[in-house]
Amino acid sequence: MEQKPHRLGDRILPGFIDLQVNGAHGIDVMSAGAGDLLRLSNRLAHEGVTGWLPTVITSPLETIERCDVVIAEAMAAQRELDKEARDSGRPLAGANILGMHLEGPFISSVRLGAHPPLNLLPEGEPLERVLQLETLRLITLAPELEGALEAIPKFTARGVSVSLGHSDATCQEAAAAVDAGARMFTHVFNAMRPLHHRDPGIAAAALLPSTAYAAVIPDGVHVDPLMVRLLLHSRTQRGMILTPDRVALAGTRNQSLALFGGILDAARADRGGAAYSANGTLAGGIVSMLEGVRLMRETTGMTWSGVAATAAANPAAVLRLRDRAALRLRAQADLLLLDSDMKLKAVFAAGREFE
Repeated sequence: MEQKPHRLGDRILPGFIDLQVNGAHGIDVMSAGAGDLLRLSNRLAHEGVTGWLPTVITSPLETIERCDVVIAEAMAAQRELDKEARDSGRPLAGANILGMHLEGPFISSVRLGAHPPLNLLPEGEPLERVLQLETLRLITLAPELEGALEAIPKFTARGVSVSLGHSDATCQEAAAAVDAGARMFTHVFNAMRPLHHRDPGIAAAALLPSTAYAAVIPDGVHVDPLMVRLLLHSRTQRGMILTPDRVALAGTRNQSLALFGGILDAARADRGGAAYSANGTLAGGIVSMLEGVRLMRETTGMTWSGVAATAAANPAAVLRLRDRAALRLRAQADLLLLDSDMKLKAVFAAGREFE
């Protein structure tokens, strides 16, 4: 990264942690090889992301298991590259691959979004196979499904955080899942039972103060900025997370691209900041974390401390990462240097600046 002089008004923030990356820069997580994921890690680092979760959506269990193997290979290769970099004094290979976010297959058949109708209940053999995934760190499930409340502590015991989403749950069902240990709501308002004054639904549970963070897509397309302001007012920066839900079309000039390992064979990008399936269903985001943060500051007036919380500290808390995403002694030095216009001037991972 080009060296620039530091000026009055520059800001140092903890590196961003993106919990939901389906792809970017033409690389689709579900069709990628380990080398592709490493290249994507490098691209993300140059956008201010220092940790991320490759995200796999609802698919046959065999496909999910194959993606798990690829992610494990990429994580092992990244550890080796980072060790070599530390020994030689070179920058690290890219943003840290923290594990898999599995979005499905335990989701509602009436809140699919862009997911295929391959939904399973979180019990029996399907649950046991998912629990055995080596790289799983975060799973999105629908809490109203049979077996969901019993599955949540099983995931937690394996070190996997649970997020609630793609759900037709009532407010009470969602609250029970939070009580059972769920730590996040996935892309609030999207692919979930909507807010209604006589039927609050899971969206109301996400708005209410709780121990589960409310993740929101900040591109201004998935959620109207007025609703984002409502969410921020209700949850405050201490209870929110930003994640753009990026797909492989992000960062490319392609008009159309297959996504999710070919589940969507001709998704298209819209200049408004989102990707759509052929039938017009929203299929994911195309803005970067940094662009999303800029939009949040423009549309909500979010403070710099809010940026640090929603894009770094809170995602780290969901994954129980206590050694990063903070500007304090003994924390891992994953840092961003931004100018007053929020242009990225430098990115450091573990104290080493990316070139």
